[in-house]
Amino acid sequence: MVLLQPDPFLNELTSMFERSTEKGSVWVTLKRSSLKSKVKKNKMTTAGEAIEYRCLIRATDGKKTISTSSSVAGIEFAFRSEI
Repeated sequence: MVLLQPDPFLNELTSMFERSTEKGSVWVTLKRSSLKSKVKKNKMTTAGEAIEYRCLIRATDGKKTISTSSSVAGIEFAFRSEI
């Protein structure tokens, strides 16, 4: 799985959608993630620190899988401009 910056991710996602117009599918999944291990999250909560959650976005067409991580507000704006 390739972790891309948001702009190249959206470019590649657009390419995936264009390749699958006549045949095929593209699956997009979104997941809340802190990008930290469970141990680090537990230490942060016991210390009273706030955990910053990000949105992990994955896309696949069955052959290629791409992903990116972004703040929720940032990716919402990017998807609105793409769609």
